[in-house]
Amino acid sequence: MADNTSTTETPTSTTPKGIGRRLDSAGWGLFLIWVGASFLMDLGWGVGLIGVAAVIFVMQVARRYYGRNLERFRVVVGVLFLLGGVWELFQIELAMGPVLLIVAGGALLLTMFRRRWHADDRHPSSRWCRWCRPMRSRT
Repeated sequence: MADNTSTTETPTSTTPKGIGRRLDSAGWGLFLIWVGASFLMDLGWGVGLIGVAAVIFVMQVARRYYGRNLERFRVVVGVLFLLGGVWELFQIELAMGPVLLIVAGGALLLTMFRRRWHADDRHPSSRWCRWCRPMRSRT
C-alpha cells in the first residue's frame, strides 16, 4: 500500500527560524488581504489603520504562542497604527504629529535618565540589568 503522507514540507519549517519565516509570511499575507479589502470596501482610513494594528497584534500573539519573543518595535508600530486609526475614526481636532513628537521626545529623555541611573549602580539589581552589563564589560 502506498504511503499518502505529504513530503512537501521541509524539515526546516519546524525550526525557530523556519517558524519565524512562516509567521512573517502569514503576517504579510494578512496585511495585504486587509489593505486590499479595506480599499475595495471603502472602509476609510480610521478602520483601515485599526485593522492594520489588529493584524500586527495578532501576529505578535502568534509569535508568543509558538514560543518566539515579542518584537517590541512591531508592538510600538501597532500601537501607533491603533492611535492613528482611533484619531481618524473619531476625527480628533488636535494634530497627531506634534503630539507624537512630544511623546517621542519625552521617551528619549526618560531613557537618558534611565541609562545614567543604571550606569551609576544605584539599584540593587544592577548585576542582572541588561543596561549595566555592557557598561561593566568595558572596565
